Amino acid sequence: MTAQTSVSELPVVIIGAGLAGLTVALHLAATQPVIVLAKRQLEEGATAWAQGGIVGVLGTDDSIASHVQDTQDAGAGLVDEHTAEFIARNSARAVEWLVEQGVPFSPDPEGPLGLHLTREGGHAVRRIAHAADATGKAIHDVLLAEVKRHPNISLRERWMAVDLITDRHLRRAGGPGATLSPTDHRCHGVYALDIESQRVETLAASAVVLATGGAGKVYRYTTNPDTSTGDGIAMAWRAGCRVGNMEFIQFHPTCLYHPQERSFLITEALRGEGAYLRLPDGTRFMAAHDERGELAPRDIVARAIDFEMKKHGLDHVWLDATHLGEAFLKEHFPTIHARCLSLGIDIARQPIPVVPAAHYTCGGVVTDLSGRTDLPGLYGVGETTYTGLHGANRLASNSLLECVVLGRTCADDIQAQSRQMPVVLPGWDESQVTDADEEVVIAHNWDELRLVMWNYVGIVRTTRRLERALHRIKLLRSEIDDYYANFRVSRDLLELRNLVDCAELIVRSALSRQESRGLHFSRDYPRTLPVSFPTILCKKPKKKDAWLP
Repeated sequence: MTAQTSVSELPVVIIGAGLAGLTVALHLAATQPVIVLAKRQLEEGATAWAQGGIVGVLGTDDSIASHVQDTQDAGAGLVDEHTAEFIARNSARAVEWLVEQGVPFSPDPEGPLGLHLTREGGHAVRRIAHAADATGKAIHDVLLAEVKRHPNISLRERWMAVDLITDRHLRRAGGPGATLSPTDHRCHGVYALDIESQRVETLAASAVVLATGGAGKVYRYTTNPDTSTGDGIAMAWRAGCRVGNMEFIQFHPTCLYHPQERSFLITEALRGEGAYLRLPDGTRFMAAHDERGELAPRDIVARAIDFEMKKHGLDHVWLDATHLGEAFLKEHFPTIHARCLSLGIDIARQPIPVVPAAHYTCGGVVTDLSGRTDLPGLYGVGETTYTGLHGANRLASNSLLECVVLGRTCADDIQAQSRQMPVVLPGWDESQVTDADEEVVIAHNWDELRLVMWNYVGIVRTTRRLERALHRIKLLRSEIDDYYANFRVSRDLLELRNLVDCAELIVRSALSRQESRGLHFSRDYPRTLPVSFPTILCKKPKKKDAWLP
């Protein structure tokens, strides 16, 4: 079966319905049709979970140079200065655009744009626009409502991308596409699974945008939603794109430690407003690790908590905000106050039990500042990408900003491209597979992979642990590939396949970095080298395990 579409009808297919995907869709929809795929409910992405806010260089006490410096300091020497300057220079316009869309940021009549600005770890001044402590949800709700109203945007809920369609699919299938030169290389669309019907469709596209978020679910404990399975990173890697800085997985220092809530984030803004980290006896410990105390960058705070937990044999530490007062906490952190109270923790009177958890993927698919990948016709925006902004550690609240700024430039570049002549795309072939007979294999491999990553590739690493992890990942990959080859695809199988790809990328990147820097800390290489470079992995075609550091 084949799929062919006329040039005028070819849509842009955006994989992911978070801030990155919705921003691209809204900027594109005035000139061309757009399809947005969301593999779960539209509200379930990572954007809606973001509590802190979005950076805006707005105040008279702030400057682009100051924001760039803070980004570079947090990124531990691996931030691309041109990227950081471009993002900072466009930050005010990004916040203004969100205000124009109707995002209800917390007001301050005396603040720039009438907004209240807060401060988070690593920032020299207050520059974080926020909507109380649920900024991501406020932004996502507004943009999603706009997208739903737009006649040129088609939202497909519970649809998951299986793989990108490239020239190798055309050559393998024969037909008109097989006449393409071996030097031609392009993304022509995507195979997508309708999860409700379990049917895979062939979606031809003028361009495909990866906006799938990070790979936090590769770890046993994470602040990420279930959607964060590294889908875009894995698909782009399999299609031949470079991947960068995958060793730098940010562990958020303060995830709520509670048996009923394993993924609830306690925003960094709480420490920005003066909350303290304490041991069970009440001792504050951050001053012993960094002169900035609780306002040190996330990697330092996470390692400090990890150190204290191991030193004292603790399951968690305490985040104490009781001295801030009940009225202040209810006004500025209503979501955290209400959620903790529902679990029996009154944060105005009791410290909050917290533990570090995998939070943000600082590396990803290599793109430029227009979202272009190595594969023509394929773009990426947001956490799924590596642009050089985050370096070895992301500065708080730069993530939402990157989505808005580069979402616009991505859309601009797509609109500027000449229309591609359509080609006949091969349909999805299920003739050699059957229904799965033992789905317990997927659940078992999923649990084993996440446990291996948590135990061997966590906050503190060693070469031996990484080598052990790589050995086990290879064994898991063999089982998963065999399962994929013989049975019909499902969401769980596709996510597991993508996670094992991301796990191997993380481990191989970590093994290639023989120093400690930012989020990557190795006991075998504790020093930071005077000069260092990003870790870029390149997959050579037709050679197994052909990796270039």
